[in-house]
Amino acid sequence: MKTILIIEDNEDIRENVAEILMLSDYKTITAGNGKEGIESAQKNLPDLIICDIMMPGVDGYGVLHVLHKDPTTQNIPFIFLTSKSERSDFRSAMEMGADDYITKPFAGNELLNAIESRLRKVEVLKKQLTPDLKGLNELMAAVGNNKSLEDLKKESNSNTYKKKQIIYKEGAHSHYLYYIVSGKVKTYRTHEDGKDLVMDLYNEGDFFGYVTLLEGTAHKENAETIEETELVLIPKKDFEELMNSSPSAAKKFIGLLAKNLIEKEKQLLGIAYNTLRKKVAEALVSLQKKYHTNKNEPYLIDISRDDLATIAGTATESLIRTLSDFKSENLIDIKSGKVIITNDKKLENLIR
Repeated sequence: MKTILIIEDNEDIRENVAEILMLSDYKTITAGNGKEGIESAQKNLPDLIICDIMMPGVDGYGVLHVLHKDPTTQNIPFIFLTSKSERSDFRSAMEMGADDYITKPFAGNELLNAIESRLRKVEVLKKQLTPDLKGLNELMAAVGNNKSLEDLKKESNSNTYKKKQIIYKEGAHSHYLYYIVSGKVKTYRTHEDGKDLVMDLYNEGDFFGYVTLLEGTAHKENAETIEETELVLIPKKDFEELMNSSPSAAKKFIGLLAKNLIEKEKQLLGIAYNTLRKKVAEALVSLQKKYHTNKNEPYLIDISRDDLATIAGTATESLIRTLSDFKSENLIDIKSGKVIITNDKKLENLIR
């Protein structure tokens, strides 16, 4: 049974709300003013709080401010219940972090629908969402955005790109979050000497392009397909809606987007400190783990030597010599320029 705290100075309204909730199988706790409400919230940690705005002493805004500063209560869904109905009042409430705003007088079903919606959202935020479009769809639905993959495709936000086609260029303004339905993408920066430095590789099920959306800046790198690729382009406004819906939703969303940050950190440390053999071995193993989906067939690492060298963090000439050594040691094979790992265990042992 979910527990709901009602903070309301009008006794009749407080008891009426409590009765509606109890008849709907909620446990209720009541408080007659803001100070009592804060103390009750911190003591009982309810599943949701309904709070009047206009109260003597600590008003509803003050209650929300105090509870959002407390780590133990900051993620409790908070609904304002008030007779103030101006648009500016609503905006102020939502900007402070309230989850919803119900004006008096209200219907019982209106109150219950708002409560059920907020509690469903909390359940989604507690779940271990998969770091893919399914997880994003669940999160978008939880914050009231009911667009799905199919909706985005119908809105002409699904594009197919040819091999080696540019998706966006360094310096271009960012309008989308990108999701890979199929194919592979690399992001890279071009040095003043004309050489490309691969920043990251993305595979089916990955998001990319989110850093510039978070920063509100232009792209700091180029994005290009490695093979024919289908992308879903999630509009900036949908991205911002998720980020601004609540601190807990934003935190969850960033977790979905940044699933590869730990891997990236390890890669950068390896580039800085590993030996040449270890760098090349780690690059080959990471590519196979990332892209090898059909375990019944050998994976052909079909990537240019220049790109492979930048992933490994070494010069192209050094990479080619190391690949030749690995081939002579029967760790890999090379067919038509494509690398095949023939001894996974020995290659992985080089990394340890």
